[in-house]
Parts: sequence; structure tokens; C-alpha cells
Amino acid sequence: MKRPVTLTVNGTDRSCDVEPRALLAHVLRDDLHLTGTHIGCDTSQCGACTVLIDGRAVKSCTVLALMAEGQDITTIEGLAPDGVLHPLQQAFWDKHGLQCGFCTPGMILTAVDLLDQNPDPTDDEIRHALEGNYCRCTGYQNIVAAIKAAAGTLRSARPAHAAR
Repeated sequence: MKRPVTLTVNGTDRSCDVEPRALLAHVLRDDLHLTGTHIGCDTSQCGACTVLIDGRAVKSCTVLALMAEGQDITTIEGLAPDGVLHPLQQAFWDKHGLQCGFCTPGMILTAVDLLDQNPDPTDDEIRHALEGNYCRCTGYQNIVAAIKAAAGTLRSARPAHAAR
């Protein structure tokens, strides 16, 4: 028996009826048509389904959609609502941090969480943050370079009084 759920996704309340066991990843893709959230494994190993829930990176294949009600969900589509790429998206493009692109949304959203918590991470800190995200193509070096570049862009965009 399906139950109604209202999810706040990318700043907009979206309602649908879901099975109680429906995973957030599937609801985002199948019911809300936000296909930037990729499903790679369904076992929380690859990180392709990573979204932000209340600003924290979460593998959406580990969350029941009903559990996400009342929380703020950001998908990759929410990072560029007006078509202007987020600095991390731009840096992935500029630094060739993607090849096939399947892992890219999860990598970027994981990096958003990292840079919100640590605006100037070392390469090792970046690699540690990405441990739950699997890429079969890039070898990670360009991903790390992209995150470092975006970190610099984001730091320089912060107001002087916000820097500490």
C-alpha cells in the first residue's frame, strides 16, 4: 500500500505516493524524474547515488524516502538551478575530473559537503572524503585537482568577514 510523501528537493516541495520500502534514490529518479542521482550498486558501496540531506552527503540508496520527509534534499540538479554551474561542477569540467560521468554527481555532492566543513582541504583529506565514492575511469588525480581548484574559487568568493 502506497503512502503519500512530500519531499523538499532542491528547494521545492514535491509530493508523490511511495511504497513504504521505497528507497530515496529510486523515488528521486523514478517518481520525481531527477535522473542525475545515479544508481550503481544498491548496496551503498559506489556513492553514485549521493545527495545532500540537510547539507550532509548521504548515499540515497540507504535512506527510505519516507525517512527523508521534512529534510532538505539537494541533488546534482539543485547545484545549478539557473543553468550557471556550481564552482565544483565548473572545476570538474575545467580540470577533466570526469570521463564517463557516471560517478560525477556523487563525487561533486560529496565534495560540496567536504568543502562546507573544510574550505581548504589537503589532497589526503580530499581522498579520504571520497573513499565512499568509486570511479572506474579517472584514477582520481583529476578529481582531487578539481576539488582543490573549486576550494580556491569558493574561498575567494567568501566575504572577507566570513573568512576565519
